[in-house]
Amino acid sequence: MRKKWFILRTMAGFEQSAKENLETKIKSTGSDRFFGRILIPEETILDATSKSIKRYVVSLNAKIVVKNGSDVLKGDLLAEEPSIHARHAGTIVNVRNYRKILVETIDRKYSKTYFLPEGSKLESGIKIGARIKQGMPLTKDFEYICELDGKIVENERVKRVEVQREDGEIDIYHIPLEVFDAQKVSKGRKVKNGELLAEGRKICSDTNGRVEIVDLGTRKEIRIAKTHKRKLFPGYIFVEMMMNDETWQFAKNVPNIIDFVSSGGQPLELKPREARLILRLAGLETYEEKAKPVKVEFGFRVGDVVKITTGPFEDFAGVVREIDPEKQELRVAVTIFGRETPVTVKTSEVERIE
Repeated sequence: MRKKWFILRTMAGFEQSAKENLETKIKSTGSDRFFGRILIPEETILDATSKSIKRYVVSLNAKIVVKNGSDVLKGDLLAEEPSIHARHAGTIVNVRNYRKILVETIDRKYSKTYFLPEGSKLESGIKIGARIKQGMPLTKDFEYICELDGKIVENERVKRVEVQREDGEIDIYHIPLEVFDAQKVSKGRKVKNGELLAEGRKICSDTNGRVEIVDLGTRKEIRIAKTHKRKLFPGYIFVEMMMNDETWQFAKNVPNIIDFVSSGGQPLELKPREARLILRLAGLETYEEKAKPVKVEFGFRVGDVVKITTGPFEDFAGVVREIDPEKQELRVAVTIFGRETPVTVKTSEVERIE
């Protein structure tokens, strides 16, 4: 008997549990020959709003292993910074805890990196995204002062390693804390020219999402717009099976399953065209578009009032006039010098004003 596709109704919100319960019962009773695939078709939703974007700062020398527009899963490698090698032979004379603070001007043309000893204690408010003015203290002891107006884009804990060369000069290395190895780098230890001091820092995604890579001149930024799955048919699962009286009762008596979708008292068999659609939606059968389509939800509508959060028009507010879902861009009318001016911004660069 050939397996055919049928639909099972489940308790609302328990589709995954019903699927797992059915799979467990099939496996534990050795009924595999009667059942095939069990599917919960889902669509991928891309949240392109500014607040959902995760940002990762990398250096211009970093090796980026993802591409613009690609999809990543939580834990996937995005980029790897270069490893750190000794520039000259010498002896490690000091290893101290420091903080790396990167300040960038609003127009992103200039940046300044500060290395601050942890003992000096950061001034309150020194965190990623905070605005800062020239002359403001970076540490509570006022030993370190900001030299430009801008925004803090990086705040990282590092180890400052000082290596005294044979000619008496000091080489300084700043090793990210997450790749620092006290076995390789410790006070009094001698190092050779070119010796590996630390592996390159790996940057991994901490969310599922769609990649956007932005070159900002002084650095690169990998932005991940979060994605999530949404069930296309809430309250239903699809099962490939040989239908007879025994398998009918077997499947419908599984916890969280209510019954088969029926017609005239008999389980309704999916037509081949319908079964093909379910397989395509589940990504198990290809069609002209080889990849599963991704639905984009911007959370923006024409007429919404938004605030631009980054770039040359940062802090300007305006009204959304046009939406381009394909490019993930908005056409926003802002008032500049008393005149309404349309500007194009990425959806990741604005926030809706409630």
